[in-house]
Amino acid sequence: MLTELRIHNFAIIDKLDLRFGPGLIILTGETGAGKSIILDAVVMLIGGKADTTFVRTDSDAAFVEGVFQLKGPEREAVHFILQREELMDDPNYVVLTREVRKEGRSVARVNGRTVNVSLLKEIGSLVVDIHGQAEHLSLLDSRAHLGLLDRYAEVSRPLSEYRQTYHALLNLRHELDELRKAQADSDRRIEFLTYQAEEIEAARLKPGEDEELRKERDRLANAESLAQNAQEALAVLEEGSPETPAATDLVGQAAQALHALAKIDSAKSDLANQAEVLLDTISDVIRELRDYLEEIEFNPKRLDEVEERLDLIHSLTRKYGGNIPAVIAS
Repeated sequence: MLTELRIHNFAIIDKLDLRFGPGLIILTGETGAGKSIILDAVVMLIGGKADTTFVRTDSDAAFVEGVFQLKGPEREAVHFILQREELMDDPNYVVLTREVRKEGRSVARVNGRTVNVSLLKEIGSLVVDIHGQAEHLSLLDSRAHLGLLDRYAEVSRPLSEYRQTYHALLNLRHELDELRKAQADSDRRIEFLTYQAEEIEAARLKPGEDEELRKERDRLANAESLAQNAQEALAVLEEGSPETPAATDLVGQAAQALHALAKIDSAKSDLANQAEVLLDTISDVIRELRDYLEEIEFNPKRLDEVEERLDLIHSLTRKYGGNIPAVIAS
């Protein structure tokens, strides 16, 4: 039952606040007094068309609010909707609000909370029944027939219990769907983590391996330049050229001269000894260069293997951590 109606800035109505007592209420007046406008406001309130022409001139929005006392068979049906949508406040009343702004936007509320118009219509159809010209009578509306039968059979209580049970069933189905979804997400997560673990384990990474591989790659990629530089150094130290004697020959000659000098001036015997040490050092360098030349590897296949391994390490460190220890720890 409609107990209060507030209409602001609606058509020609500036502000109208009505309170309705129990029993039959009749609105009378001359043609053009605004009776049909009040009916239009109620129609908009329960989900009817919200036209911008309803907005009063020089106003920003038209506002209609109705307070409905819940009694009789519709009480349980409205309670079911309010509980379903978590909109229940006072179990004895429901407040419907509708606002339309001059730019065309419409806002619907139930008990102060914003809802969509379809929900407003669902509740409005239970608390208001409009009979008049160009209006569909509820008796001719097939959607109302089941409600009429329920009222006649006086099954409001078992119907309410059924609705509550059905609502609980829907909640349980939703929870079951969420659990199944969570289980599927968990299974996918386990599968993904297993794949990651197997990928890391298959790589058999070793700390510091990437640095050693980079050094090896540099040697393999520059093997020709390394061999050329080593051979040039070896030639200067050991072989010399037609124009320039070898470094070993020059240092050997210097050592002989210093030994002759030391026989005359013993105070300079250290110079002769240093020359001998220098000659030994050059001999060591020559020996190491020969060994190094034998170790230089011209191996394109091995270079490809090293590059492939470095690419794998880079991919794993990019996915699982910034370095090899972080990947292993993951």
